[in-house]
Amino acid sequence: MKKTLITIIGLAVFTSVKAQQQAAGSPNDTSGTILISKPDTSSVDKSPIFTAVEHEPEFPGGTKKFYKFLQNNIRYPAEAHEKNIQGKVFITFVVEKDGSLTDIKVVRGIGGGCDEEAVRVMKMSPKWNPGTQNNHVVRVFYTMPLSFTLQSR
Repeated sequence: MKKTLITIIGLAVFTSVKAQQQAAGSPNDTSGTILISKPDTSSVDKSPIFTAVEHEPEFPGGTKKFYKFLQNNIRYPAEAHEKNIQGKVFITFVVEKDGSLTDIKVVRGIGGGCDEEAVRVMKMSPKWNPGTQNNHVVRVFYTMPLSFTLQSR
């Protein structure tokens, strides 16, 4: 049940963060803010983890730089290549107040070494620009799909 709930929350967060922010109204309106009620105890910081914030965390340099980072660092696993495994690995993580990524986990994988590769690369990530809520830097829960696709030759 817990795994199902985390998966549902993770997938919903990724696809609905913008809609939640727009539904919240003005930037100072926190009525639309959603918190994960129980922070992960493996994290050092015990402050609340937000799932929707006024200003989302961002990879330094933006989305294009993030894709470039992934392109330069992801290595297609040999097992996945041999078995023609393709698809999206959904990972979750927390962007901490200092921009570091913690609690990196696979919530839906495809196997063949792709799941481990997704975690390995996210652990290499430089610090992100942290998220803010009401002009305060906060911890933010994030879900992200990483695509593994073989090129036709």
